[in-house]
Amino acid sequence: MCTSNYKQLLIATAVMAASSSLGAAEKADHVVIVKSTKTLTLYKGEHVLGTYTVAFGAKPVGPKQQEGDERTPEGHYMLDFKKADSAFHKAIHISYPNPQDIENAHKLGVSPGGAIMVHGQSNHARWPSYIAQLFNWTNGCVALTNEDMDAVWQAVDAGTPIEIKP
Repeated sequence: MCTSNYKQLLIATAVMAASSSLGAAEKADHVVIVKSTKTLTLYKGEHVLGTYTVAFGAKPVGPKQQEGDERTPEGHYMLDFKKADSAFHKAIHISYPNPQDIENAHKLGVSPGGAIMVHGQSNHARWPSYIAQLFNWTNGCVALTNEDMDAVWQAVDAGTPIEIKP
């Protein structure tokens, strides 16, 4: 009987290992960031592939309105290209500004800015990431720990839609 239980345990372990490695290979078909909960969630259809804690710009409340306002945009965008040689541990560009952002900035007579990324920690960070992630420290980007950025990097391809909610 012990041998039978041992074999069942081995089979169950192998099945769990196979299913978790399949999950790791899954690609997200959209990403949702919720600023109020400081989360980035990867989705495939309605299925959640992973949720990660993020940090934002120094002024996280409200949508980005102009270059230098230290706010993270809100709205619908694309993750349009990856940048492995970033000043941060990997970066994925968000297609900000969209046409509405440009129109809003034009009405204010300002530049909407750009170069908004989802990225890991600075390559020259002085603080451990678990401390840095307690603060909103970017200039309007979305920051993850390097470990979480590696997971997002693997799960997201260029062209993936992203929605950033208040």
